[in-house]
Amino acid sequence: MSTPAYYTEEGLKKLQEELHRLRTVDRPHISQQIAEARDKGDLSENAEYHAAKEDQGLLEARIAKLEETLANARVVDPEQLDTDKVYIHTTVKVRPMGGEGERSFTLVAESEADIKNGKISVSSPIGQGLLGKKPGEVAEIQVPNGTMRFEVIEISR
Repeated sequence: MSTPAYYTEEGLKKLQEELHRLRTVDRPHISQQIAEARDKGDLSENAEYHAAKEDQGLLEARIAKLEETLANARVVDPEQLDTDKVYIHTTVKVRPMGGEGERSFTLVAESEADIKNGKISVSSPIGQGLLGKKPGEVAEIQVPNGTMRFEVIEISR
């Protein structure tokens, strides 16, 4: 069994909508492509048939992955979170040590990550480094090009 993944109501709804679309729109469409390709004759030399079968395999793998993710999903109510430490679904304001300015990150599940909107995965190096930190503490985070140090300024919901 996989470990639980924590989502907001919005994030869980997006996953459910994607799974519904894959099952009700994409799966029948690929089945139709396979049927049309099969009608064109010899399957051993039919590139359209083989491409459609490959697409079907990728689609079924994605559906299985989403089903597993949803089976292990847990909804977190951001209003119930304690802001004494950095947890998933908290927003943390940090200051790079030796740098200028401040950045804010909201720690979210991997599938909800959107760096452009300040949402980083709790399983990313920065997310992992910030977890459990309190205001005033410094997080030392190993990244591919060295070590980054962030001072935690503030934690909010």
